[in-house]
Amino acid sequence: MAVTAHRPTARKRQADTPSGRPARRRGRVQWKGYLYALPALAVLTVFLLIPLGQLVQISLFHWDGISASTWAGFSNYTEIARDPRLRAGFLHSLVLILFFSVLPIALALALAAITTRAARLRGVSVFRALIFLPQVVAMVVTATAWTAIYAPDGVLNTALRAIGLDAVARPWLGDFSTALPSVGLVGTWLEIGLCLVLFIAGIGQIPGELYEAAKLDGAGLVREFLAVTLPGLRGQITVALTLTVIAALKTFDLVYVATHGGPGNATSLPAFEVYNRAFGTGQVGSACAIAVVLTAVILLITFLITRLQPEEDGT
Repeated sequence: MAVTAHRPTARKRQADTPSGRPARRRGRVQWKGYLYALPALAVLTVFLLIPLGQLVQISLFHWDGISASTWAGFSNYTEIARDPRLRAGFLHSLVLILFFSVLPIALALALAAITTRAARLRGVSVFRALIFLPQVVAMVVTATAWTAIYAPDGVLNTALRAIGLDAVARPWLGDFSTALPSVGLVGTWLEIGLCLVLFIAGIGQIPGELYEAAKLDGAGLVREFLAVTLPGLRGQITVALTLTVIAALKTFDLVYVATHGGPGNATSLPAFEVYNRAFGTGQVGSACAIAVVLTAVILLITFLITRLQPEEDGT
């Protein structure tokens, strides 16, 4: 009895063959996608990648911005580790992360939980708008206003003297021990509105069934917040943490207007040192090296924060 081998149909062979028509079609679709993204990639290259490459190149030279440059190698980078003022600037940025990021996120979480509970109360929307208001005010205006508040005869000291706390009153931005925390509290006031808006939007996306189940289990307000609200806001917390940490690390205009890095170098920050060295002392190569290191630090911290981002369903 003859045995005939089963031959797959042409359609099946085409589907099984890696070089079949569907694969070529997918390849064409992918190339079309790159063509659509080409204008954005061109703008990114011209305005970001090329300047970044020039920044790295200049950081390898001693240059005052006018005369001829001389080769420096990595001496501008090693100076960052040796110079106490530059080391202090990066340490000050870490302190500002506490004020620009940790405190606003903690306070905004509490305010979001309270205001969503009291959403039907009159005036809650006005309160939310006032909290978000600093986000739409120019930083120069904000810095000028807070400089007046912190002044020796400003609103803060006047209020302290009015309640009998004359010993507490001081030039807040002129005192070595209070200058940096005073700048940090301005950052807290600025960033809390952004975090609050993100968290309120996130709470609105949490299914109501989870809160009903928590109530049936006898959960109180605190347990409900820890078991339902906080896990549901993980994505929004990651976004808020990324934005506020970057804001802390790249702070410049607030320090420039309020303290100019003083008193001494008590409020000196990397972004301010970049400006000061490039346009104040003529150390353009050193300024570029600081900028490169600051960029690397921001990218590293941002990458670590994004690891907290929850995975999408089905991934």
